[in-house]
Amino acid sequence: MRQATHKLTIATRGKGLYNFTSEVESWLRPLEFDTALLTLFCQHTSASLVIQENADPDVTADMKDFFEQLVPEDTSRYRHTAEGPDDMTSHIRTALTPTHLAIPLVDGKLALGTWQGIYLFEHRKVPHRRTVVLHVIGE
Repeated sequence: MRQATHKLTIATRGKGLYNFTSEVESWLRPLEFDTALLTLFCQHTSASLVIQENADPDVTADMKDFFEQLVPEDTSRYRHTAEGPDDMTSHIRTALTPTHLAIPLVDGKLALGTWQGIYLFEHRKVPHRRTVVLHVIGE
Protein backbone atom coordinates (compact mmCIF):
# COMPACT_ATOMS: atom_id res chain seq x y z
CA MET A 1 0.00 0.00 0.00
CA ARG A 2 1.35 3.40 -1.01
CA GLN A 3 0.12 6.92 -0.37
CA ALA A 4 0.88 10.46 -1.42
CA THR A 5 -0.30 13.97 -0.60
CA HIS A 6 -0.30 17.27 -2.44
CA LYS A 7 -1.71 20.78 -2.07
CA LEU A 8 -3.38 22.47 -5.03
CA THR A 9 -3.94 26.22 -5.11
CA ILE A 10 -6.98 27.34 -7.06
CA ALA A 11 -7.30 31.00 -7.99
CA THR A 12 -10.90 32.21 -8.09
CA ARG A 13 -12.39 35.35 -9.62
CA GLY A 14 -15.30 35.55 -7.20
CA LYS A 15 -18.43 33.48 -6.71
CA GLY A 16 -18.88 30.44 -8.90
CA LEU A 17 -17.75 26.91 -9.63
CA TYR A 18 -14.19 26.28 -10.83
CA ASN A 19 -13.40 22.98 -12.52
CA PHE A 20 -10.01 21.63 -11.45
CA THR A 21 -10.34 18.01 -12.58
CA SER A 22 -7.41 18.27 -15.00
CA GLU A 23 -5.08 19.55 -12.25
CA VAL A 24 -5.98 16.54 -10.10
CA GLU A 25 -5.43 14.15 -13.01
CA SER A 26 -2.08 15.78 -13.81
CA TRP A 27 -0.89 15.23 -10.26
CA LEU A 28 -2.11 11.61 -10.16
CA ARG A 29 -0.75 10.48 -13.55
CA PRO A 30 2.98 10.19 -12.69
CA LEU A 31 2.18 8.47 -9.37
CA GLU A 32 0.94 5.44 -11.33
CA PHE A 33 -1.65 4.18 -8.88
CA ASP A 34 -3.85 1.42 -10.28
CA THR A 35 -6.48 0.92 -7.57
CA ALA A 36 -6.74 3.63 -4.93
CA LEU A 37 -8.92 6.12 -3.12
CA LEU A 38 -8.42 9.85 -3.59
CA THR A 39 -9.58 12.21 -0.87
CA LEU A 40 -9.83 15.95 -1.51
CA PHE A 41 -10.19 18.46 1.33
CA CYS A 42 -10.86 22.22 1.04
CA GLN A 43 -9.07 24.16 3.79
CA HIS A 44 -11.57 27.03 3.92
CA THR A 45 -14.84 27.95 5.65
CA SER A 46 -16.21 30.00 2.76
CA ALA A 47 -15.58 27.63 -0.17
CA SER A 48 -16.46 24.00 -0.77
CA LEU A 49 -16.07 21.08 -3.17
CA VAL A 50 -18.65 19.48 -5.44
CA ILE A 51 -18.80 16.93 -8.22
CA GLN A 52 -20.98 18.38 -10.93
CA GLU A 53 -21.73 18.20 -14.63
CA ASN A 54 -18.84 19.43 -16.77
CA ALA A 55 -20.52 19.52 -20.20
CA ASP A 56 -23.06 22.35 -20.05
CA PRO A 57 -21.93 25.59 -18.33
CA ASP A 58 -25.58 26.40 -17.62
CA VAL A 59 -25.47 23.77 -14.86
CA THR A 60 -22.78 25.55 -12.86
CA ALA A 61 -24.42 28.95 -13.53
CA ASP A 62 -27.74 27.58 -12.26
CA MET A 63 -26.02 26.14 -9.17
CA LYS A 64 -24.53 29.55 -8.39
CA ASP A 65 -27.89 31.28 -8.92
CA PHE A 66 -29.75 28.72 -6.80
CA PHE A 67 -27.46 29.33 -3.82
CA GLU A 68 -27.93 33.11 -4.24
CA GLN A 69 -31.68 32.56 -3.75
CA LEU A 70 -31.32 29.89 -1.05
CA VAL A 71 -28.99 31.99 1.13
CA PRO A 72 -29.56 35.65 0.24
CA GLU A 73 -27.04 38.31 1.16
CA ASP A 74 -28.94 40.37 3.70
CA THR A 75 -26.80 41.66 6.57
CA SER A 76 -29.92 42.33 8.66
CA ARG A 77 -30.37 38.54 8.95
CA TYR A 78 -26.90 37.74 10.36
CA ARG A 79 -24.67 38.77 13.26
CA HIS A 80 -21.38 37.73 11.62
CA THR A 81 -20.74 40.32 8.89
CA ALA A 82 -17.15 41.32 9.72
CA GLU A 83 -15.95 40.84 6.13
CA GLY A 84 -19.02 42.17 4.33
CA PRO A 85 -22.49 41.06 3.26
CA ASP A 86 -21.22 37.79 1.74
CA ASP A 87 -19.36 36.76 4.91
CA MET A 88 -21.95 34.74 6.83
CA THR A 89 -23.74 33.62 3.68
CA SER A 90 -20.47 32.04 2.52
CA HIS A 91 -20.20 30.08 5.76
CA ILE A 92 -23.79 28.87 5.44
CA ARG A 93 -23.28 27.81 1.81
CA THR A 94 -20.15 25.90 2.85
CA ALA A 95 -22.15 24.16 5.58
CA LEU A 96 -24.66 23.04 2.92
CA THR A 97 -22.04 21.65 0.53
CA PRO A 98 -19.11 19.31 1.20
CA THR A 99 -15.61 20.44 2.05
CA HIS A 100 -14.23 16.99 1.26
CA LEU A 101 -14.75 14.38 -1.45
CA ALA A 102 -13.66 10.77 -1.91
CA ILE A 103 -13.20 9.41 -5.44
CA PRO A 104 -12.01 5.89 -6.29
CA LEU A 105 -9.27 5.28 -8.83
CA VAL A 106 -9.95 2.28 -11.05
CA ASP A 107 -7.32 1.13 -13.53
CA GLY A 108 -5.35 4.28 -12.73
CA LYS A 109 -8.17 6.69 -13.59
CA LEU A 110 -10.64 8.70 -11.54
CA ALA A 111 -13.92 6.77 -11.46
CA LEU A 112 -15.94 9.82 -12.45
CA GLY A 113 -18.98 9.48 -14.66
CA THR A 114 -18.96 10.69 -18.26
CA TRP A 115 -20.22 14.20 -17.46
CA GLN A 116 -18.72 14.64 -13.99
CA GLY A 117 -16.01 17.09 -13.01
CA ILE A 118 -14.46 18.18 -9.71
CA TYR A 119 -15.23 21.77 -8.77
CA LEU A 120 -14.22 24.26 -6.13
CA PHE A 121 -17.38 26.19 -5.22
CA GLU A 122 -16.29 29.73 -4.31
CA HIS A 123 -18.84 31.47 -2.10
CA ARG A 124 -17.12 34.88 -1.76
CA LYS A 125 -17.49 37.83 -4.16
CA VAL A 126 -13.82 38.79 -4.31
CA PRO A 127 -11.01 36.71 -5.82
CA HIS A 128 -9.25 34.24 -3.52
CA ARG A 129 -6.49 31.66 -3.65
CA ARG A 130 -8.00 28.46 -2.25
CA THR A 131 -6.04 25.45 -1.06
CA VAL A 132 -7.26 21.90 -1.63
CA VAL A 133 -5.33 19.04 -0.03
CA LEU A 134 -5.18 15.81 -2.03
CA HIS A 135 -4.44 12.43 -0.45
CA VAL A 136 -4.30 9.19 -2.40
CA ILE A 137 -3.87 5.74 -0.89
CA GLY A 138 -3.74 2.46 -2.75
CA GLU A 139 -1.62 0.34 -5.06
